[in-house]
This record gives sequence, structure tokens and C-alpha cells, in this order.
Amino acid sequence: MAPAAPAPAPGPATPEWPDILLIVSDDHGYADLSLRGSPDARTPHLDRLAASGTIFENGYVSAPICSPSRAGLIAGAHQQRWGAHWFDTSAFPPASRPVLPEILGAAGYRTGYFGKVHYGPEGPGDRACPDRHGFDRSLYGLAGQSFGRLHYLHHSSEAVAEYGEAAAVHGVQPLYEDGRETSCARHLTTELAQRAIDFMGEGADADDADAGDAGAGEGAAGPRQPFFCMVAFNAVHNFAWQLPQDELEARSLPAHDDFDPETARYLDWYDGAISPHLVHGRAYYLAQLEIMDREIGRMLDHLEATGRRESTLVVYLTDNGGSTCNYGSNLPLEGTKYSLFEGGIRVPYIVSWPGTVPAGRTAQGLVSSLDLLPTFAAAASAPLPEGLVLDGRDLRPAWEDPGPEAGHPALFFDTGFQSAVRTPRWKLRRVDPDAPQRAHLLEVEHTDIGAGTTLVPIGESCDESAAADASARHPEVLAELHALHEAWRAEMAAG
Repeated sequence: MAPAAPAPAPGPATPEWPDILLIVSDDHGYADLSLRGSPDARTPHLDRLAASGTIFENGYVSAPICSPSRAGLIAGAHQQRWGAHWFDTSAFPPASRPVLPEILGAAGYRTGYFGKVHYGPEGPGDRACPDRHGFDRSLYGLAGQSFGRLHYLHHSSEAVAEYGEAAAVHGVQPLYEDGRETSCARHLTTELAQRAIDFMGEGADADDADAGDAGAGEGAAGPRQPFFCMVAFNAVHNFAWQLPQDELEARSLPAHDDFDPETARYLDWYDGAISPHLVHGRAYYLAQLEIMDREIGRMLDHLEATGRRESTLVVYLTDNGGSTCNYGSNLPLEGTKYSLFEGGIRVPYIVSWPGTVPAGRTAQGLVSSLDLLPTFAAAASAPLPEGLVLDGRDLRPAWEDPGPEAGHPALFFDTGFQSAVRTPRWKLRRVDPDAPQRAHLLEVEHTDIGAGTTLVPIGESCDESAAADASARHPEVLAELHALHEAWRAEMAAG
């Protein structure tokens, strides 16, 4: 693959050279925004972000679970191109494929990553570690070493010794700061937000002090270097009872043990403690959601206080749909995380860029997490490497035209045992009824992913039930979408 063309030297962060803040949460339910009329989710700062920008009602991720979804996002391409379908096959994009921070870094951006890392079974020093794929500064936890989880409160060698064998389940291992082990005893959502604020604020005081003598955003040493900051919260993943004592007291919630050492099998404990039997399960989830929303508010406040909000492109989305096991709600969508029902892959998706992205708008076009790389590259005037194949597209047409035809003509999903095609009007979903994953997900995660083939007019409603199946009435649409999927699958297999 040919290297990228030399990038022009970036000027100050302006609408032409924006700072970029990407916030990715974990398992946030589609319905759990107060702007959507949730009866109990309070998200004033996400509402504030949406009011300053556009919320995409048909915003999708590329997989119903975190690892392949995050792999596709960082590459701007379907993860199936390098064989990532499910937990057992997911992996970070190959070294031959430049990823988002490398592309922005080559264009002159300083880059920072703060949060959960889970692209597959990565280990210290792997390319999947942020400091090994283009991030200048980082604080992260390797969730691939702990069933996709990071503990909300404890990260240290002492915690590993205390938890013993359970440490591998609960993610209490030390974090990594720029690739070096470090401990953390602060609530992780707060710690990650603070690290992001510190990173975004580097050089801000000098810029402000010199603003009277130089142009906006320029100091005595010349233009300020714009930033790309990615914050990957572990909130609002399950084990949400891991709250600081003051937060428990403020909500009158009882403390809850992380595990029962007397239980012989982990799954026996997990099934009873997580879902469907966790007392106050929804309240713990909402507490973590409110804390995350508050920390997002602090990041927005920082951008405003330093005069950068008007020149910052901010995106919020989550990695997959809400889960039965964290008590998230995806209503009115059917299904949850792990499934290719809408509730597993259609997510909260907010884009804000004052003066560029329309404010207070709801857009209906089909958009994807894969669109973020080409959108950020276009915003940053960052050249793409010659021959780099992307499956995402610049979001600009979809935010300029709020209609249903402004996005992708079709989106594709495939976990190996279930697949789906979504167009503005239709959705074809197929699930292998004999796949062993079906029984496992039903038993352990209390998630029914369905079975067989359904074709529904999803552009008209959210009904994906068997009663809504229109396969018999529209065999021509069934054949068309099946052919689209087969052609897409052949392209993915070719890499």
C-alpha cells in the first residue's frame, strides 16, 4: 500500500481545522436519553449536545457486540474484511491498514485515547494498544483480558492479588498510561474524563493569553496544534453497582459484592447476580449513566471555557445496543445487544459542530460508525493513503439533508451465524436456527436473537416480529436484499 501524500501543515483549530472529540460508551440503550422521553434516564448533557447538533435516528454500529464494532469504527471499514465476526474471531485491523489516529496524526493532529480497549484478545504491547497505533497520549485498560470488562473502581496489582482467580473476570488489572502500567483508584468514568480534559487543555492557557496579540487560536510560537481525543468509557456496561460510596448513599442504593467466593461456578453466580435477578439493577445502570452524562458535561464545559467549543467536532455514540444484563432499554426497538434486531445495532448517535452541523435537527438517513473515519479525515483535510478501501462515507450529506435517502443505500451486518441487510425501507434478517450461539446467549445472557428469515418494512415501523414478516408478500424484495448481501459477503471475503 502506498504511503499517504504529505499533509499540509495544520493551522489553528477553526471550522476548517477543527478539534475532534469522539466519545464512545459501552452498551447504552437506545431509549435511555431524556430527549427521547425516557421516564427515568436523566441525560441533560447529552441532550445539550444533541441540541447543539444533529441526532441520527438511524445511526448504526457494524456489530451487535463491542469487539468487532470497535474494530470497524477505528478502521472505517467492515471488520469482516480481516475476518472479524464474533468474539472468537475479532481482532484489531492488520498493520497494513492505517487507522483513524494514524491518519489524523499524519495530518498534524495531536492524538489522545482514554478508555476501554477491546478489539479482541489483545495483550500489552500489541498493535491494538493505543500507543502502538497512532495515539500520542493514552490511559487505557485491556478489557480483552477480562471478558470485555473494566472494573469501575479498582485497578492495581494489589487488587489483582485480592481478587485472585476472579481478577480475570472483573478487570481489576492495572491500567496502562502510554504503554506503562499504572494504578487507578478513582471511579473510572471520572478518571477518563479528567484525563481527556487535561489532554484537550494542553496549551490552552498559552493560547488564551496570546489571543489578544495573535489571531484566534494562535500563540506567540505560531498556530496551536489541533487535537483528536477519543474517550471510550466502560460505562454503562454491566457490573454497574460498582459505585463510589457517596454515589450509593446519594441514591439510597445498597453496596453489592463483586463476586461470591463460595459459589463454585462463575456462571452460577453471574446468572443470579446480573440478570434477571439483580435487585436495583436498573437503578445501578441509571446511576452509571448519570455519572457518564455529568462527565460528558464537564468535557463540554471545558471546551466552552477555553473558547474551543465553536471549533470542535464532537461525536457521541455507543458500541452496540443496550443489554439485558445491564438493564438498558432499547424501546421502541426490538432486541438487545448480541442480536441483529434493531435494538442490538441501532444506537444513540449524536454529531455536533457549531456552525457546520445543523443544530437541533433529527436526521433519518442510514449512517454508520464506519462513517467517522472518512468524516474526520474530510474535516481535518487529512489525505487518505492511496488504495485504502473504506466502507464508511463522509457524513456531510446526511446532516445537510435530514431525509431518509441521504445516507447509505444499504447497511450490512454479519456475525457468522446471523446476518442482516438494512435499506431505507426494508430489513432482511437471517439467523441460523441450529447455531450453538443461540442457546448459549439465551442461557447465559438472557437474550433471544430469533431464528430463521424475516423481511420487514422497517422504514415504516420498528416491528420485527414474525407477524410483521413480509417475505411471502414481497418475494422480489427478499431476492433483491439476499443478492445484495451475497455480493457484499463475497467482497468481504476478498478482503
